[in-house]
Order: sequence, then C-alpha cells, then structure tokens
Amino acid sequence: MSITPVSPGSVEMPKEVARAVDLLFDRKAVEVTLLDLRGISSATDWFIVAGGTSDTHVGAIADAVVDGLKQDGVRPINVEGQRDARWVLIDYFDFVVHVFHPAAREFYQLERLWGDAPTHVLAAAGAEG
Repeated sequence: MSITPVSPGSVEMPKEVARAVDLLFDRKAVEVTLLDLRGISSATDWFIVAGGTSDTHVGAIADAVVDGLKQDGVRPINVEGQRDARWVLIDYFDFVVHVFHPAAREFYQLERLWGDAPTHVLAAAGAEG
C-alpha cells in the first residue's frame, strides 16, 4: 500500500477508472483510495473509495461521477444510497466507486476489509507527496 499519496498518473489503471478518479478530485473528494481487486474478487476488478465532508458533498461527488462518465458513454449498472448520501455505491461492473460520509467510512472500513488488495492513496494533481 502506498501510504504517501501518489499521483493517479503514477498508477496503472483503466481509462474509465482514471476518469472516475479525476471526477472525484474535480468535486474535491477527500482521501481517495484505489484498491486493485484483480485476482482477489470475482465481483469486480477495482474499488475506488473516496470521502465527502457532508451528506450534500457526498451526493454532489456521486452525481458528478455518474454524470461525467455518462458523458463519456460509460453508464453504471446500479447506483445505491444516493438519497441518503451517507454511502453512495456506483457499480460499473469492472469497477465500483464508493463515496462515503466520514462517519460511514470509519464504520465500514472497506480498505481494512480488503486489506490484502494492492492499495494506493491518491492525491489530486500537484498535491502529491
């Protein structure tokens, strides 16, 4: 796991995953983390875990990801949690975006649950290290 935040460009990932990460940073998501689940999970290849600072922020981040990827022709299979905006799960089959309110992220601890996955803490462009 990269503890020191790294630039998304320094991590090899599919272009749709990279686009989702860019959209997260465009909406000021915090603690953006990429988990590589290839070979670990049969459900998906990548988890992107990010945080918002409030329910409103979480909802805005999730909306930005869905709308931005839709403009690129990438549509989610399912979106859950948008109404309450405590934990929004956006499933794109090959990757899943999780946007958490801080309390929900602390409670569920997905990064710890998938602790055997290669993990990268990401930083917005120009903010790494």
